[in-house]
Amino acid sequence: MISAQVWADAQRLWDFQQMQHELRPCSVAIGLGSHDLGVADTTAELFHRGMAPLIVFTGATSRTTRERMPRGEAEHYRERAIELGVPDVAILVEPRARNTGENIQFSRALLEGQQVAVSSALLVSKPYEERRAYATARKLWPEVEWLSASTSSTLRDYIDSIGDERLVVDMLVGTQQRLMLYPQQGFMIEQEIPDGIEAAYARLRDAGFTSRLVTETLQQP
Repeated sequence: MISAQVWADAQRLWDFQQMQHELRPCSVAIGLGSHDLGVADTTAELFHRGMAPLIVFTGATSRTTRERMPRGEAEHYRERAIELGVPDVAILVEPRARNTGENIQFSRALLEGQQVAVSSALLVSKPYEERRAYATARKLWPEVEWLSASTSSTLRDYIDSIGDERLVVDMLVGTQQRLMLYPQQGFMIEQEIPDGIEAAYARLRDAGFTSRLVTETLQQP
């Protein structure tokens, strides 16, 4: 069982990741591949709301998706969006990216290759990675105005959907570590981290929620 203190600290990290951007129509929506098909659902919803005329789904596979998504995360996202009524012609697939930095870099190359002019982009990620994805995109493609979006969900509802509360807390801790570490390595823009967030991260790390941490040497975002 997870203690009340762990829940409180996980909620702090969850809330910090939510950027609360006011969404508006953009040049493109970019859905970042992962184990979570909710990203595809939210990207499709934004398309139907007229928030973007074009979608890019980006992502290969990882150790958590290679069995569930054998054709690649981006391809499974595309299939899901088509099921939800998005026309195939409105979707581009970037099938090679294996981390957030590559998601942005390869999506940019794909769009430039298709001669799509991009001045603004909706960046659709998992709820606990909004801020991390935004910070990476701002660093790697600074000419674009980025708006972060994710599935609207409480922490409890998200944990219920994943079915593994410890894994979700581990992922929150790993995401927070990267927000503090990667700007020093040139992978993200620097963001202010409130003292209360750093303290919550430290308590969760010290409590053993460490499976998604990276070593503090040069990594990829």
